[in-house]
Amino acid sequence: MTDTNNTRSDALAWVAGSDAPEKSALNLGFMALTDSASLIVAATQGFAQPYGLTLNLQRQASWAGLRDRLLSGELDAAQMLYGQVYGIDQGLGGPATEMAILMGLCQNGQAINLSQPLKQAGVTSAEALAARVRQGGAKLTFAQTFPTGTHAMWLYYWLAAQGIHPLEDVSTVVVPPSQMVAHLRAARIDGFCAGGPWGALAVEEDQGFTLATSQDIWADHPEKVLGVTREFAEQYPNTARALTMAVLEASRFIDESEENKRGTAQLISGSDYVDAPLSAIQPRFLGQYEDGLGHAWLDAHPLRFFAGGEVNMPWLSDGIWFLTQFRRWGLLKDDPDYAAVAAQVNQTKLYSEAASALGLAVPSSPLRASTLIDGKVWDGSNPAAYAASFAIKA
Repeated sequence: MTDTNNTRSDALAWVAGSDAPEKSALNLGFMALTDSASLIVAATQGFAQPYGLTLNLQRQASWAGLRDRLLSGELDAAQMLYGQVYGIDQGLGGPATEMAILMGLCQNGQAINLSQPLKQAGVTSAEALAARVRQGGAKLTFAQTFPTGTHAMWLYYWLAAQGIHPLEDVSTVVVPPSQMVAHLRAARIDGFCAGGPWGALAVEEDQGFTLATSQDIWADHPEKVLGVTREFAEQYPNTARALTMAVLEASRFIDESEENKRGTAQLISGSDYVDAPLSAIQPRFLGQYEDGLGHAWLDAHPLRFFAGGEVNMPWLSDGIWFLTQFRRWGLLKDDPDYAAVAAQVNQTKLYSEAASALGLAVPSSPLRASTLIDGKVWDGSNPAAYAASFAIKA
């Protein structure tokens, strides 16, 4: 899938020097999701060759399969869910493998959708959903994409903010993102949380509606990351830095103009990549939302890939947040050394080198502050107290 026709003839003098990538051909895993765009652009639009890299894109059918192939060495690096990386690192749901996040790939752009039968029953608001759950009867079933992934955490956080206990009041199942619409159609699930274009496609195919966006939960939240094993990052530091620079340049390119976004949406809609109708990809890619309930808006916090590097900085506070949620929901039985784990996983030094080489500003602090949907402020401080502070928890 890599376009080798646009290899730069100058092939960069430094590639032959001491910064030369130790490994030049990389197998890069990605999922059929809108937010894999920066990896697809980096691999196919000539952003990797100047750094002496050839990126071989390999689409994966599920997040579990992607994890297995990354850990076996079949994949060198991959688009990963932020929480997935931390879950693997902490040995949740499998053996612990030390992991590394090279950079953030995107923020925002995920969605919680409910089914057509719930829509027809008038369950079209958070309040109506909470009332439906309180009625008792058969539990509603919600799908997310990986047990420690971002979608599980957004779904749990959002439900809890509505007074719904995600581990007691509803059932949850894991479904690969590209299968969500089919599961809705077959009435196997009542709702799901996943990335694009699957929420938009469900609306387009009259399989329900979008009840909440992930940016409603946390504006400019962390989402997908560029993940490798820690062993890879340590064994191939020049490769890791070169890959980060190539993807940073691709990210900057996508967000540079609406024209670039439209072209990128067209590119990724192809059968080798997201393999979905452009009509389900492009609008939300441009921040244009229709929820399936007659509301349309231009979102203030749409899917974004760069924002001057703000998206790409591997903020330690973002990593720590996922650990606090693992603790909140009983996935971690004890408080880890939050700051130490994040400092090992998030490769802030390597990212800073890559960003600085491209002339990008690197934030002076690796912590950032945000206010989430329930009014709680998260700034990376006192993670143990934060994790224990929620009324609804495991």
